Amino acid sequence: MSLPDSETVLLLTRYGMGDAEPALQQKLVTTYFKLLDENNVLPAVICFYGNGVRLVTDGSPVIDTLKSLENKGVRLVACSTCLNYYNLIDQVKVGLVGGMTDILEAQRRAGKVISL
Repeated sequence: MSLPDSETVLLLTRYGMGDAEPALQQKLVTTYFKLLDENNVLPAVICFYGNGVRLVTDGSPVIDTLKSLENKGVRLVACSTCLNYYNLIDQVKVGLVGGMTDILEAQRRAGKVISL
């Protein structure tokens, strides 16, 4: 098993990936996370904010894959302000609920930040 890349942080701001129809966005993000997991391409942290927090909540198509990534040492941080805004705080299924300070700290420590 690989260790997480301590240099890389991923930012997820949408309930999916790319600028496309919702079904395509979800298909893309599902494939992306599945390939990260299967190939042990492990970022240090994945931050979820804006509509992206929906990816860590009940009904998300990527919950199982995110759990697998978390079990491999990837830190998952979901924005508490965003979760509260969408009334999803009690539906978080993976990762930890953090604040913007946690997201800023992850970005500050990162050698590379990728926004999806």
